[in-house]
Amino acid sequence: MSVQKKSTQELLAVRDSNVPRGLLTAHPLVVDRAEGAYIWDNTGRRYLDFVGGIGVLNVGHNHPRVVAAVQEQLKRVTHTAFQVAAYEPYVALAERLNKLVGKGAAYKSVFLTTGAEAVENAIKIARSYTKRSGVISFRGGFHGRTLLGVTLTGFAQPYKQNFGPFAGEVYHTAYPDSYRGVTIEGAIAALEEVFATDIAPDRVAAIIIEPVQGDGGFLQAPPEFLQALRAITERHGIVLIADEIQTGFGRTGKMFGFEHAGIQPDLVTVAKSLAGGLPISGVVGKTEIMDAPAPGGLGGTYGGNALACAAALAVLDAFEQDGLLERSTALGQKLHTALTGLQSKHDDIGVVRGLGFMQAIEFVTDSVTKRPDADRAQQVIERAREGGLLVIKCGVHRNIVRFLAPLVISDADLDEALRILGEALVADKVSTAA
Repeated sequence: MSVQKKSTQELLAVRDSNVPRGLLTAHPLVVDRAEGAYIWDNTGRRYLDFVGGIGVLNVGHNHPRVVAAVQEQLKRVTHTAFQVAAYEPYVALAERLNKLVGKGAAYKSVFLTTGAEAVENAIKIARSYTKRSGVISFRGGFHGRTLLGVTLTGFAQPYKQNFGPFAGEVYHTAYPDSYRGVTIEGAIAALEEVFATDIAPDRVAAIIIEPVQGDGGFLQAPPEFLQALRAITERHGIVLIADEIQTGFGRTGKMFGFEHAGIQPDLVTVAKSLAGGLPISGVVGKTEIMDAPAPGGLGGTYGGNALACAAALAVLDAFEQDGLLERSTALGQKLHTALTGLQSKHDDIGVVRGLGFMQAIEFVTDSVTKRPDADRAQQVIERAREGGLLVIKCGVHRNIVRFLAPLVISDADLDEALRILGEALVADKVSTAA
Protein backbone atom coordinates (compact mmCIF):
# COMPACT_ATOMS: atom_id res chain seq x y z
CA MET A 1 0.00 0.00 0.00
CA SER A 2 1.53 3.32 -1.09
CA VAL A 3 1.54 6.29 1.25
CA GLN A 4 0.52 9.54 -0.39
CA LYS A 5 3.13 12.24 0.02
CA LYS A 6 1.98 15.42 1.74
CA SER A 7 2.24 18.68 -0.21
CA THR A 8 4.32 21.60 1.03
CA GLN A 9 1.17 23.41 2.11
CA GLU A 10 -0.05 20.38 4.03
CA LEU A 11 3.30 19.90 5.76
CA LEU A 12 3.51 23.57 6.71
CA ALA A 13 -0.04 23.40 8.06
CA VAL A 14 1.01 20.43 10.23
CA ARG A 15 4.03 22.45 11.30
CA ASP A 16 1.86 25.40 12.34
CA SER A 17 -0.42 23.10 14.33
CA ASN A 18 2.38 21.36 16.19
CA VAL A 19 5.30 23.80 16.51
CA PRO A 20 5.04 27.01 18.57
CA ARG A 21 4.91 30.32 16.70
CA GLY A 22 7.95 31.54 18.61
CA LEU A 23 10.10 29.25 16.46
CA LEU A 24 10.23 31.32 13.30
CA THR A 25 11.12 29.71 9.97
CA ALA A 26 12.56 32.17 7.44
CA HIS A 27 11.40 30.42 4.26
CA PRO A 28 8.11 28.56 3.57
CA LEU A 29 9.93 25.49 2.29
CA VAL A 30 10.22 21.85 3.30
CA VAL A 31 13.73 20.58 2.56
CA ASP A 32 14.07 17.07 1.17
CA ARG A 33 17.82 16.73 0.56
CA ALA A 34 21.01 18.76 0.21
CA GLU A 35 24.50 18.55 -1.24
CA GLY A 36 27.35 21.06 -1.44
CA ALA A 37 25.83 24.49 -2.01
CA TYR A 38 22.39 23.17 -2.99
CA ILE A 39 19.21 22.16 -1.25
CA TRP A 40 16.14 20.59 -2.84
CA ASP A 41 12.65 21.04 -1.45
CA ASN A 42 10.00 18.34 -1.33
CA THR A 43 8.73 19.35 -4.78
CA GLY A 44 12.16 18.72 -6.29
CA ARG A 45 13.04 22.38 -6.83
CA ARG A 46 16.70 23.19 -6.34
CA TYR A 47 17.93 26.30 -4.50
CA LEU A 48 21.35 27.84 -4.07
CA ASP A 49 21.89 27.90 -0.32
CA PHE A 50 23.48 31.14 0.86
CA VAL A 51 22.34 30.55 4.43
CA GLY A 52 24.29 27.39 5.17
CA GLY A 53 22.27 26.45 8.23
CA ILE A 54 23.06 29.97 9.53
CA GLY A 55 26.80 29.70 9.07
CA VAL A 56 27.05 26.02 9.98
CA LEU A 57 28.02 24.59 6.60
CA ASN A 58 31.28 26.24 5.59
CA VAL A 59 32.31 22.91 4.02
CA GLY A 60 28.89 22.51 2.40
CA HIS A 61 26.06 20.05 2.83
CA ASN A 62 27.00 16.38 3.18
CA HIS A 63 30.70 16.88 2.58
CA PRO A 64 32.17 13.50 1.56
CA ARG A 65 34.84 13.60 4.26
CA VAL A 66 32.23 14.31 6.93
CA VAL A 67 29.81 11.64 5.70
CA ALA A 68 32.56 9.00 5.60
CA ALA A 69 33.84 9.90 9.07
CA VAL A 70 30.38 9.75 10.63
CA GLN A 71 29.54 6.46 8.92
CA GLU A 72 32.75 4.91 10.23
CA GLN A 73 32.15 6.24 13.75
CA LEU A 74 28.59 4.86 13.70
CA LYS A 75 30.08 1.38 13.53
CA ARG A 76 32.12 1.96 16.69
CA VAL A 77 30.32 4.08 19.28
CA THR A 78 27.71 6.82 19.08
CA HIS A 79 27.52 7.94 22.70
CA THR A 80 28.91 7.22 26.13
CA ALA A 81 29.12 10.73 27.66
CA PHE A 82 32.70 11.86 28.11
CA GLN A 83 32.07 12.21 31.86
CA VAL A 84 31.56 8.44 31.98
CA ALA A 85 34.35 7.20 29.72
CA ALA A 86 36.73 8.90 27.32
CA TYR A 87 36.90 8.12 23.60
CA GLU A 88 39.56 8.91 21.04
CA PRO A 89 37.71 11.38 18.72
CA TYR A 90 37.12 13.79 21.63
CA VAL A 91 40.77 13.70 22.71
CA ALA A 92 42.04 13.98 19.12
CA LEU A 93 39.78 16.96 18.40
CA ALA A 94 40.88 18.74 21.58
CA GLU A 95 44.53 18.21 20.65
CA ARG A 96 44.07 19.63 17.14
CA LEU A 97 42.02 22.66 18.20
CA ASN A 98 44.47 23.47 20.98
CA LYS A 99 47.27 23.61 18.40
CA LEU A 100 45.18 25.67 15.96
CA VAL A 101 44.12 28.25 18.54
CA GLY A 102 47.07 28.16 20.91
CA LYS A 103 49.75 28.32 18.19
CA GLY A 104 52.24 26.46 20.35
CA ALA A 105 51.14 27.73 23.77
CA ALA A 106 49.50 25.47 26.35
CA TYR A 107 45.77 25.35 25.62
CA LYS A 108 42.92 23.01 26.56
CA SER A 109 39.43 22.37 25.17
CA VAL A 110 36.06 21.31 26.51
CA PHE A 111 33.24 20.31 24.17
CA LEU A 112 29.54 20.98 24.52
CA THR A 113 26.53 20.90 22.21
CA THR A 114 25.39 24.42 21.28
CA GLY A 115 26.99 27.82 20.83
CA ALA A 116 25.04 29.19 23.78
CA GLU A 117 26.47 26.42 25.98
CA ALA A 118 29.97 27.34 24.86
CA VAL A 119 29.38 30.99 25.77
CA GLU A 120 27.90 30.13 29.16
CA ASN A 121 30.79 27.82 30.00
CA ALA A 122 33.34 30.41 28.88
CA ILE A 123 31.79 32.86 31.34
CA LYS A 124 31.82 30.22 34.09
CA ILE A 125 35.48 29.48 33.43
CA ALA A 126 36.42 33.18 33.40
CA ARG A 127 34.58 33.82 36.66
CA SER A 128 36.19 30.80 38.28
CA TYR A 129 39.66 31.92 37.18
CA THR A 130 39.38 35.60 38.13
CA LYS A 131 37.13 35.23 41.20
CA ARG A 132 35.16 38.14 39.73
CA SER A 133 31.56 38.28 38.52
CA GLY A 134 31.13 41.15 36.05
CA VAL A 135 30.93 40.57 32.29
CA ILE A 136 30.95 43.12 29.48
CA SER A 137 29.56 42.47 26.02
CA PHE A 138 28.74 44.69 23.06
CA ARG A 139 25.61 46.27 21.66
CA GLY A 140 24.62 44.39 18.53
CA GLY A 141 26.36 41.23 19.64
CA PHE A 142 24.60 37.87 19.67
CA HIS A 143 25.62 35.15 22.10
CA GLY A 144 22.72 32.71 22.26
CA ARG A 145 19.15 32.14 23.40
CA THR A 146 19.67 30.78 26.92
CA LEU A 147 19.07 33.17 29.82
CA LEU A 148 22.72 34.23 30.08
CA GLY A 149 23.11 34.16 26.30
CA VAL A 150 20.15 36.48 25.83
CA THR A 151 21.44 38.73 28.60
CA LEU A 152 24.80 39.02 26.86
CA THR A 153 23.11 39.64 23.49
CA GLY A 154 23.15 43.32 22.65
CA PHE A 155 19.71 43.95 21.17
CA ALA A 156 16.15 43.67 22.40
CA GLN A 157 13.99 42.14 19.67
CA PRO A 158 13.23 39.39 19.03
CA TYR A 159 15.47 37.75 21.59
CA LYS A 160 14.69 39.49 24.86
CA GLN A 161 10.91 40.02 24.42
CA ASN A 162 9.29 39.49 27.84
CA PHE A 163 11.73 36.80 28.93
CA GLY A 164 13.23 38.66 31.91
CA PRO A 165 14.41 39.21 34.53
CA PHE A 166 17.81 38.58 33.03
CA ALA A 167 21.12 37.47 34.50
CA GLY A 168 22.89 40.00 36.70
CA GLU A 169 26.23 41.79 36.38
CA VAL A 170 26.24 41.95 32.59
CA TYR A 171 27.01 45.32 30.99
CA HIS A 172 26.83 46.44 27.37
CA THR A 173 29.02 48.91 25.53
CA ALA A 174 29.41 50.32 22.03
CA TYR A 175 30.79 48.29 19.11
CA PRO A 176 32.61 50.21 16.34
CA ASP A 177 30.44 51.05 13.31
CA SER A 178 31.99 53.56 10.93
CA TYR A 179 28.84 53.73 8.78
CA ARG A 180 26.87 55.06 11.73
CA GLY A 181 29.62 57.17 13.25
CA VAL A 182 30.87 54.92 16.06
CA THR A 183 34.63 55.30 15.76
CA ILE A 184 37.32 53.16 17.33
CA GLU A 185 38.12 55.99 19.71
CA GLY A 186 34.45 56.43 20.55
CA ALA A 187 34.02 52.73 21.29
CA ILE A 188 37.09 52.70 23.56
CA ALA A 189 35.80 55.80 25.35
CA ALA A 190 32.43 54.10 25.83
CA LEU A 191 34.16 51.10 27.45
CA GLU A 192 36.10 53.40 29.78
CA GLU A 193 32.78 55.03 30.67
CA VAL A 194 31.40 51.62 31.68
CA PHE A 195 34.42 51.19 33.93
CA ALA A 196 33.80 54.63 35.45
CA THR A 197 30.02 54.46 35.93
CA ASP A 198 28.83 50.85 35.97
CA ILE A 199 31.55 48.47 37.17
CA ALA A 200 35.19 48.96 38.09
CA PRO A 201 37.60 46.99 35.91
CA ASP A 202 38.91 45.02 38.89
CA ARG A 203 35.42 43.49 39.24
CA VAL A 204 35.16 42.43 35.59
CA ALA A 205 35.79 38.75 34.92
CA ALA A 206 35.51 38.84 31.15
CA ILE A 207 34.85 40.86 28.04
CA ILE A 208 33.28 38.86 25.21
CA ILE A 209 33.32 40.04 21.62
CA GLU A 210 32.58 38.73 18.13
CA PRO A 211 35.45 39.71 15.79
CA VAL A 212 32.70 40.21 13.21
CA GLN A 213 29.20 40.54 14.60
CA GLY A 214 27.02 37.84 13.07
CA ASP A 215 23.34 38.37 13.77
CA GLY A 216 24.14 41.98 14.64
CA GLY A 217 24.87 42.88 11.01
CA PHE A 218 28.29 41.58 9.90
CA LEU A 219 30.10 44.52 11.49
CA GLN A 220 33.84 43.93 11.72
CA ALA A 221 35.77 45.01 14.79
CA PRO A 222 38.75 46.91 13.29
CA PRO A 223 42.11 45.31 14.10
CA GLU A 224 43.13 48.45 16.01
CA PHE A 225 40.07 48.11 18.24
CA LEU A 226 40.74 44.45 19.04
CA GLN A 227 44.38 45.29 19.74
CA ALA A 228 43.32 48.07 22.12
CA LEU A 229 40.83 45.74 23.78
CA ARG A 230 43.54 43.12 24.26
CA ALA A 231 45.79 45.71 25.90
CA ILE A 232 42.98 46.93 28.20
CA THR A 233 42.06 43.41 29.32
CA GLU A 234 45.67 42.51 29.99
CA ARG A 235 46.17 45.69 31.99
CA HIS A 236 43.19 44.94 34.24
CA GLY A 237 43.49 41.15 34.46
CA ILE A 238 40.27 40.61 32.50
CA VAL A 239 39.72 37.45 30.46
CA LEU A 240 39.21 38.27 26.78
CA ILE A 241 36.75 35.89 25.11
CA ALA A 242 36.57 35.78 21.32
CA ASP A 243 33.17 34.48 20.25
CA GLU A 244 34.08 32.71 17.01
CA ILE A 245 30.86 30.73 16.73
CA GLN A 246 29.93 32.29 13.38
CA THR A 247 33.30 33.70 12.30
CA GLY A 248 35.32 30.55 12.92
CA PHE A 249 36.51 27.89 10.48
CA GLY A 250 37.37 29.91 7.43
CA ARG A 251 34.36 32.19 7.13
CA THR A 252 36.49 35.36 7.24
CA GLY A 253 39.38 34.04 5.14
CA LYS A 254 41.39 32.91 8.17
CA MET A 255 40.66 29.97 10.43
CA PHE A 256 39.48 32.39 13.14
CA GLY A 257 38.40 36.01 12.93
CA PHE A 258 40.68 37.22 15.72
CA GLU A 259 43.71 36.31 13.60
CA HIS A 260 43.10 39.34 11.36
CA ALA A 261 44.05 41.56 14.32
CA GLY A 262 47.15 39.60 15.31
CA ILE A 263 45.92 39.15 18.89
CA GLN A 264 45.66 36.10 21.11
CA PRO A 265 42.43 35.77 23.14
CA ASP A 266 42.34 33.98 26.47
CA LEU A 267 39.30 31.90 25.58
CA VAL A 268 37.66 31.17 22.22
CA THR A 269 34.15 29.83 21.77
CA VAL A 270 33.53 27.64 18.71
CA ALA A 271 30.48 25.90 17.24
CA LYS A 272 28.48 26.12 13.97
CA SER A 273 30.85 25.09 11.14
CA LEU A 274 33.10 23.05 13.41
CA ALA A 275 31.42 19.75 12.47
CA GLY A 276 29.81 20.27 9.08
CA GLY A 277 26.24 20.21 10.37
CA LEU A 278 26.50 17.96 13.42
CA PRO A 279 25.82 19.60 16.80
CA ILE A 280 28.98 20.37 18.75
CA SER A 281 30.50 23.43 20.39
CA GLY A 282 33.52 24.12 22.51
CA VAL A 283 35.62 26.44 24.60
CA VAL A 284 39.32 26.51 23.71
CA GLY A 285 41.58 28.46 26.04
CA LYS A 286 44.78 28.95 27.94
CA THR A 287 45.50 26.01 30.21
CA GLU A 288 45.77 28.00 33.44
CA ILE A 289 42.35 29.55 32.81
CA MET A 290 40.65 26.37 31.55
CA ASP A 291 41.85 24.44 34.59
CA ALA A 292 40.29 26.92 37.05
CA PRO A 293 36.96 25.06 37.58
CA ALA A 294 37.25 22.11 39.96
CA PRO A 295 36.53 18.57 38.72
CA GLY A 296 32.83 18.16 37.96
CA GLY A 297 32.31 21.84 37.21
CA LEU A 298 32.26 21.39 33.44
CA GLY A 299 30.43 18.94 31.23
CA GLY A 300 27.16 18.08 29.51
CA THR A 301 25.50 14.79 28.63
CA TYR A 302 25.86 15.19 24.87
CA GLY A 303 28.89 17.48 24.91
CA GLY A 304 31.55 16.30 22.49
CA ASN A 305 29.40 13.48 21.15
CA ALA A 306 31.54 10.89 19.37
CA LEU A 307 29.80 11.31 15.99
CA ALA A 308 30.17 15.09 16.11
CA CYS A 309 33.84 14.83 17.10
CA ALA A 310 34.50 12.50 14.17
CA ALA A 311 32.75 14.96 11.85
CA ALA A 312 34.79 17.86 13.26
CA LEU A 313 38.05 16.01 12.65
CA ALA A 314 36.96 15.50 9.02
CA VAL A 315 36.19 19.21 8.70
CA LEU A 316 39.69 20.07 9.93
CA ASP A 317 41.11 17.61 7.40
CA ALA A 318 39.22 19.43 4.67
CA PHE A 319 40.71 22.76 5.71
CA GLU A 320 44.22 21.33 5.89
CA GLN A 321 44.09 19.49 2.58
CA ASP A 322 41.58 21.26 0.32
CA GLY A 323 42.73 24.91 0.36
CA LEU A 324 39.50 26.23 1.85
CA LEU A 325 41.05 29.29 3.50
CA GLU A 326 42.47 30.48 0.21
CA ARG A 327 39.13 29.73 -1.42
CA SER A 328 37.30 31.80 1.20
CA THR A 329 39.53 34.79 0.51
CA ALA A 330 39.07 34.56 -3.26
CA LEU A 331 35.31 34.07 -3.00
CA GLY A 332 35.04 36.94 -0.53
CA GLN A 333 36.85 39.33 -2.84
CA LYS A 334 34.63 38.34 -5.75
CA LEU A 335 31.43 38.64 -3.73
CA HIS A 336 32.39 41.98 -2.19
CA THR A 337 33.27 43.45 -5.60
CA ALA A 338 29.97 42.26 -7.06
CA LEU A 339 27.92 43.58 -4.14
CA THR A 340 29.68 46.94 -4.37
CA GLY A 341 28.73 47.00 -8.04
CA LEU A 342 25.09 46.42 -7.13
CA GLN A 343 25.32 49.17 -4.52
CA SER A 344 26.32 51.64 -7.23
CA LYS A 345 23.07 50.82 -9.05
CA HIS A 346 20.73 50.83 -6.04
CA ASP A 347 20.79 53.83 -3.74
CA ASP A 348 18.87 51.96 -1.05
CA ILE A 349 21.93 49.77 -0.40
CA GLY A 350 23.57 51.96 2.18
CA VAL A 351 26.72 49.93 2.71
CA VAL A 352 28.40 46.67 1.73
CA ARG A 353 30.49 45.15 4.47
CA GLY A 354 32.10 41.99 5.73
CA LEU A 355 35.35 40.09 5.96
CA GLY A 356 36.37 37.22 3.71
CA PHE A 357 33.35 35.26 2.52
CA MET A 358 31.21 36.79 5.30
CA GLN A 359 29.50 39.63 3.44
CA ALA A 360 26.27 41.62 3.80
CA ILE A 361 24.32 44.55 2.37
CA GLU A 362 22.40 47.03 4.51
CA PHE A 363 19.17 48.56 3.20
CA VAL A 364 18.24 52.13 4.13
CA THR A 365 15.48 54.50 3.03
CA ASP A 366 17.98 57.18 2.03
CA SER A 367 21.69 57.96 2.24
CA VAL A 368 21.24 61.04 4.42
CA THR A 369 19.27 59.78 7.42
CA LYS A 370 20.42 56.17 6.88
CA ARG A 371 17.08 55.06 8.28
CA PRO A 372 16.98 51.23 8.34
CA ASP A 373 14.60 49.70 5.79
CA ALA A 374 13.62 46.25 7.05
CA ASP A 375 10.73 45.95 4.60
CA ARG A 376 13.04 46.37 1.63
CA ALA A 377 15.38 43.69 2.99
CA GLN A 378 12.49 41.26 3.44
CA GLN A 379 11.16 41.94 -0.05
CA VAL A 380 14.56 41.24 -1.60
CA ILE A 381 14.82 38.00 0.38
CA GLU A 382 11.43 36.86 -0.94
CA ARG A 383 12.23 37.80 -4.55
CA ALA A 384 15.58 36.01 -4.32
CA ARG A 385 13.85 32.85 -3.09
CA GLU A 386 11.45 33.02 -6.03
CA GLY A 387 14.52 33.09 -8.28
CA GLY A 388 16.11 30.08 -6.57
CA LEU A 389 18.45 31.74 -4.03
CA LEU A 390 18.07 31.44 -0.26
CA VAL A 391 19.36 34.25 1.96
CA ILE A 392 18.32 35.58 5.37
CA LYS A 393 18.46 38.89 7.20
CA CYS A 394 20.26 40.15 10.26
CA GLY A 395 21.03 43.39 12.11
CA VAL A 396 19.49 45.09 15.11
CA HIS A 397 16.79 46.52 12.81
CA ARG A 398 16.58 43.43 10.54
CA ASN A 399 17.44 45.54 7.50
CA ILE A 400 20.60 43.68 6.45
CA VAL A 401 20.79 40.74 4.06
CA ARG A 402 23.68 38.40 4.81
CA PHE A 403 25.46 35.83 2.68
CA LEU A 404 26.82 32.62 4.19
CA ALA A 405 27.40 30.36 1.20
CA PRO A 406 29.60 27.25 1.61
CA LEU A 407 33.29 27.75 0.87
CA VAL A 408 33.07 24.86 -1.60
CA ILE A 409 30.74 26.75 -3.94
CA SER A 410 31.83 27.02 -7.58
CA ASP A 411 32.47 30.32 -9.36
CA ALA A 412 29.62 29.49 -11.72
CA ASP A 413 27.18 29.06 -8.84
CA LEU A 414 28.35 32.29 -7.24
CA ASP A 415 27.76 34.05 -10.55
CA GLU A 416 24.28 32.52 -10.74
CA ALA A 417 23.47 33.66 -7.20
CA LEU A 418 24.59 37.21 -8.00
CA ARG A 419 22.45 37.21 -11.12
CA ILE A 420 19.41 36.15 -9.09
CA LEU A 421 20.15 38.78 -6.45
CA GLY A 422 20.51 41.48 -9.09
CA GLU A 423 17.17 40.53 -10.62
CA ALA A 424 15.54 40.45 -7.18
CA LEU A 425 16.70 44.01 -6.52
CA VAL A 426 15.26 45.26 -9.82
CA ALA A 427 12.06 43.21 -9.70
CA ASP A 428 11.32 44.42 -6.22
CA LYS A 429 11.66 48.07 -7.21
CA VAL A 430 9.30 47.53 -10.16
CA SER A 431 6.69 45.79 -8.01
CA THR A 432 6.97 48.41 -5.27
CA ALA A 433 6.52 51.23 -7.79
CA ALA A 434 3.51 49.46 -9.31
